[in-house]
Amino acid sequence: MTENVVSDVRNVAIVGPYLSGKTTLLESLLFVTGAISRKGNVKEGTTVGDSSAEARDRQMSVEISAATTEYKNVRFTFVDCPGSIEFIQETYNALKGTGAAVVVCEPEVSRVLTLAPLFKFLDDWEIPHIVFVNKMDRAKDSFMDVLHALKAVSTRPLVPHQYPILKGSDPVGFIDLVTEQAYHYHGGSDPDPVPIPEELKQEEHEARQEMLEQLANFDDRLLEELLEEIEPSQDEIVADLKMELGADLIVPVFMGVADSDYGVRPLLDALIREAPEPSTTADRRGIPLHSGAPLAQVIKTYYTPQGGKMSLVRVWKGEITDNMTLNGVRIGGMYRMKGQQTETIQKAVEGDIVALSRMEGIQTGDTLTTGEGKLKSELPKAEQLPPVFALAIAPERRSDEVKISAALTKILEEDPALAWEQNPDTHEIILWGQGEIHIKVTLDRLRRKYNLPMITQIPHVPYKETIRKAAPRVHGRYKHQSGGHGQFGDVYLEIKPMPRGEGYHFNDKIVGGVVPKQYIPGVEMGVREYLNQGPLGFPVVDIAVTLTDGSYHSVDSSEQSFKQAARLAMQEGLAQCEPTLLEPIASVEICAPTDFTSNMMQLISGRRGQILGYEPLENWKSWDKVLAYLPQAEMQDLIVELRSLTMGVGFFRWKYDHLQEVPDKLTDRLLAAAANGNGNSK
Repeated sequence: MTENVVSDVRNVAIVGPYLSGKTTLLESLLFVTGAISRKGNVKEGTTVGDSSAEARDRQMSVEISAATTEYKNVRFTFVDCPGSIEFIQETYNALKGTGAAVVVCEPEVSRVLTLAPLFKFLDDWEIPHIVFVNKMDRAKDSFMDVLHALKAVSTRPLVPHQYPILKGSDPVGFIDLVTEQAYHYHGGSDPDPVPIPEELKQEEHEARQEMLEQLANFDDRLLEELLEEIEPSQDEIVADLKMELGADLIVPVFMGVADSDYGVRPLLDALIREAPEPSTTADRRGIPLHSGAPLAQVIKTYYTPQGGKMSLVRVWKGEITDNMTLNGVRIGGMYRMKGQQTETIQKAVEGDIVALSRMEGIQTGDTLTTGEGKLKSELPKAEQLPPVFALAIAPERRSDEVKISAALTKILEEDPALAWEQNPDTHEIILWGQGEIHIKVTLDRLRRKYNLPMITQIPHVPYKETIRKAAPRVHGRYKHQSGGHGQFGDVYLEIKPMPRGEGYHFNDKIVGGVVPKQYIPGVEMGVREYLNQGPLGFPVVDIAVTLTDGSYHSVDSSEQSFKQAARLAMQEGLAQCEPTLLEPIASVEICAPTDFTSNMMQLISGRRGQILGYEPLENWKSWDKVLAYLPQAEMQDLIVELRSLTMGVGFFRWKYDHLQEVPDKLTDRLLAAAANGNGNSK
């Protein structure tokens, strides 16, 4: 790293779809700025970004990775974010703490749609962002076609900052539309200035006019100059770019080949020149900079083998020093990050992203301040994504059962997109996440970090059963003699079905003391215990049981004997009531671009779903929302198929709604599967 005096700070998230080359771009940025002397390779697992074992196994980012470097007296912290939609919560959490983002995409029109959810988040939170069209050496479509496709999925106008110079299909340079200077790429140094090729002058002029016209939409003075055909100065154009990018009014577009360092230096120069300073970002978030205690926010939590708990924080205001106490917790150490490498520091200033060690009790998203700071409100956090995929887990070794809760608590601190529960109906530990890969990465972490190998299976569906008809009078008598006092209980019960959702009701109509009051609780207990597992083998719901008659023995009767009598009566009676199987039904909202609405309809119909209707998705350009009821048994791999049908961008929200009778043909198969010990059959 250079020894230059730092005069400014920038923090930038690197985001984009899976395989767009984000980690490679980070590697190039670190190499060009001198932070590393040799570039790593994603396939070889030697990059700064994908430094975890789980990332290297899969050759993909599975969590954010921060790296600090310096370039032209500016300290940059780049936050490399996962591209897979299954780890998008990591990206959203990181973006809340950065001042700008570089959106990396491939020059392929068909893949541009995958950027839609990311653009939506950036614009909703007004996070300034630049597009970097990577892999121009492998372009499947022209730069202008890609630019046109990007405009269709962005709610902010895109402004081309460069125009490509090609030799055949290979990129050899670019024209800077601000300065109207052409350059040829050199991987190891700044690009060389060259004259604009004659054959590109007209195209360059049209692209530049488009850029100026977009800027003029937000600057009346520039608009007047264009109308009067006055050439604006370069300083004026740069000032407009800086102002409008900082306010998230425009999206400048750059290009290059990160693997060869092409376009990386111009990108860095633009981030210095045009990206907002930390004070601008803080002002936009409503954070007063010149009064009060220091302020920071946690954007990521790690548990490392060497340093224990590490909290990656963005400093929003003031200075934070080593050993300072934040939220009542003393900082155990302060570090700048470069992947998994750390550099001890004593102070962090406004705009820095640094790691604090041993901040026990501090969670991702927490707002931090010193004791004298009075928090009127927490800084806003990224919305918690609802879980959409689950596996039932159990330790391979029974002796590890006591360790699971503590390990999962730490895992969830690192990854808030996870959730877990002990299902009260199936008694399984259910691990919830954002997809199959997400869950598998978590299982790898449990095994590697906590020595907790797991057995997994598809979660059992919590089926219930109910009855279709009543049994007006069923009899249960329990009589047992074993020497000394015997046991005697005698009851008559009335059993009736209840409307769906009514649950269980118990009443008694005893007159004349034929069943003494002290024994009636035993009757109810016997009924309840039997309903835990009805004649079909599942909990019974939506049923009313009334104790109508009975008899007792003055010596041999007891609460326990009446409990047994009630169980016998229920066993006999429910078999007469046409028991039927119920399955949980979820209310589902499935969202995807309008082009895929018919796919969503077919997906629901093919899973025994009931379509309730569809409508435009509010505040999403050209997206629809399909409303449906869907059996929970059909939802296990719903997210997998939905993403497959929608280029990975479709998502859904769901909640339990009601119980519904299982079709008779399916009931037979389910009961046969349950009898064979497999409750997961659909």
